[in-house]
Amino acid sequence: MKLTGAQILMKTLQEEGVDTIFGYPGAATIDIYEELSKTRIRHILVRHEQGAVHAADGYARVSDRVGVCLVTSGPGATNTVTGIASAYMDSIPLVVLCGQVPTHLIGNDAFQEVDIVGITRPCTKHNYLVNQTEDIARIIKEAFHIARSGRPGPVLVDLPKDVIKRSISYAPPQSLRLRSYNPTYRPSKKQLQKVVELIKQAQRPVIFAGGGVILSKSADRLTEFARKTRIPVTASLMGLGAFPGSDPLWLGMLGMHGTYRANMSIAGCDLLIAVGARFDDRVTGKTDAFAAQAQIVHIDIDPTSIRKNVPVSIPVVGDCGLALDILNHLIDELKLEDLSQKRQPWFDQIENWKRTTPLAYNTQCAMIKPQFVVEKLYELTRGNAIIATEVGQNQMWTAQYYHFDRPHRFLTSGGLGCMGYGLPAAIGAQIACPDQLVVDVAGDGSIQMNIQELATAVQYQLAVKVVILNNRCLGMVRQWQELFHDKNYVSTQMEHAPDFVKLAEAYGAMGLRAVKPAEVETVLRKGLAAPRTVIMEFLVDPEECVYPMVPAGAPISEMLL
Repeated sequence: MKLTGAQILMKTLQEEGVDTIFGYPGAATIDIYEELSKTRIRHILVRHEQGAVHAADGYARVSDRVGVCLVTSGPGATNTVTGIASAYMDSIPLVVLCGQVPTHLIGNDAFQEVDIVGITRPCTKHNYLVNQTEDIARIIKEAFHIARSGRPGPVLVDLPKDVIKRSISYAPPQSLRLRSYNPTYRPSKKQLQKVVELIKQAQRPVIFAGGGVILSKSADRLTEFARKTRIPVTASLMGLGAFPGSDPLWLGMLGMHGTYRANMSIAGCDLLIAVGARFDDRVTGKTDAFAAQAQIVHIDIDPTSIRKNVPVSIPVVGDCGLALDILNHLIDELKLEDLSQKRQPWFDQIENWKRTTPLAYNTQCAMIKPQFVVEKLYELTRGNAIIATEVGQNQMWTAQYYHFDRPHRFLTSGGLGCMGYGLPAAIGAQIACPDQLVVDVAGDGSIQMNIQELATAVQYQLAVKVVILNNRCLGMVRQWQELFHDKNYVSTQMEHAPDFVKLAEAYGAMGLRAVKPAEVETVLRKGLAAPRTVIMEFLVDPEECVYPMVPAGAPISEMLL
C-alpha cells in the first residue's frame, strides 16, 4: 500500500487513539493539514503556538491521555518552547509535532528553518528529527510510549517537508522495543518492609504527596494508606487533589506559601514519607533545615529525583501506585489503635497550630479581598469544578483557599511558573471534559500573556470562565519589592490595563465586573451560570500579599504571617 508520509502520520496518530490536536498551520505543515482534514481527529485552531502546547497540557492533565499539538517550522516551533518547558518540569505527557524545511536545506539557514531538536533537547524527555519516511510510524509510536511511560514528559518530533510528502510502500511497524529505555515500575518489597518498620516506630509522621501520585493514578491508594496508618498528609502545589482537602488528616499545602500547620509539621516530624515528589526549592526552603529531625522515605519512579535535593533514609524506586498497593497490604497487620494512641500528642500539636495560626485575611475592608473571591468560588462550585490558574498571587490564593478533594481538578504551571498558562490550559481541559465546569483564576498581568486565546474559546463555543483578580500590578513581584526591597516598586504597576469587560465583548465573550465585596457573589453566580465564555473581573486590594510566606533560602518554619 503506497502512502505519503503525511498519510502514515495520520494513520499512526489514529492508531494511538488521538482524537484532538491543538495547532496552528504553516507552509511546512500544509501537507499534514491536508491529510488531517480527511480524518476524524478534531483540530483546535489556537491563536498562538504557545497556547497550543498549554492547551494540550491541560487536555492531558484532565483526560489522562497524551496531549498532541501541531505547529509549523521556524517561529511556529520556537513559540512552543515555553509550553514544552512547563510540561517537562511538571511531567506532563505531550507529543509536539513540528514541521521542518526539506532535509537538503537543513543547516543552510533556509526560510523558517530552526534547529528545534537542539533547542528543545534540555526541556524534552526525548526528541526526534525524522530523516526517512519509512521511520515515521515507528518514531510516532515510540514518542507516545516515551511520553506516557515511566516519569511522563513531552516528546518532540521534527518532520521535514520532503519526508512528509514522499510516498512509500507502507508496512506497519513491528513490536515496539527500546533497549535503552526500561523504567522500573515494580518497587522493592524489601525496601517497603523497612518503611513499615519506621511507621511502627514513628510518633510524629507526615506523608508528603507530590504530582507523581496524580500522574500514577494512585490518589485513592494514597488516601487509603493515610487513613489506615492515621498519618497526616501535606502536598506540593502539583500534588493538590492527591488527598482530599476536606479530610481531617489534611494539613494543607507546604512550602513557600504553605499553611503554618503543614510547614511546622514538616519541621517537627520524625518520619517523612514522600510519594511522587521531587523536593523542589519552593517546597524545601533551606534544605539543611528541611525535616531535620526526620528519617525520610522517598518513593518515586524516577531514580534521578531521589537524593537529588535532600538526603533520604530509605529510597524506593518504582511506580507510586504499586508501592502504595504493597504498603497497604503490609500495614493491614498493624494494630492501628496502638498507633493512634501513641500519636495523639502529635495530633494535638497539629490541631493547636491549625487553631492558633489559620489561613486568614482582613474581612473588615471596603475593597474586595482576593481570598474572598476564591472562597466564594469554592462555595458556589462546591469544589466540583476544574480549576486552572495563571501564575503569581492568583495561583497561590487558589492553592490556599480552593479545596481539592479529587485529582485532575487543578491545572497550574508549577515548576516553570509560566504566566499565560491558565487560559489555554482551561481551553484544553474544556475540550477534554465538555460537560464539566472549567474556571481559570487569573491576575491582570498573567491573563494578558495569552489573552488572544479568548478567540479560540469563543470560536469553539467553550463555556470557559475566567476569574480575573485585578490588582492593577504584577502582584507577586510587587510583594517581593514590598517585603525585601524597601517598597521600591520598579516596573510592577499596571495602571493602564485594558477594560476587561469591553475586551471580552470585543472577542464575542461575556464580560462582568465587581468593584465592591457585595457584588462578588452576584457576578460569580451570573458568570458561572452563563452557557458561554465569560470574563469576570474583580477589582481587588492592590496591597494584599500572600501569607504565609517563607523568604527565599530560609527554613520553611520561619514564615512571615
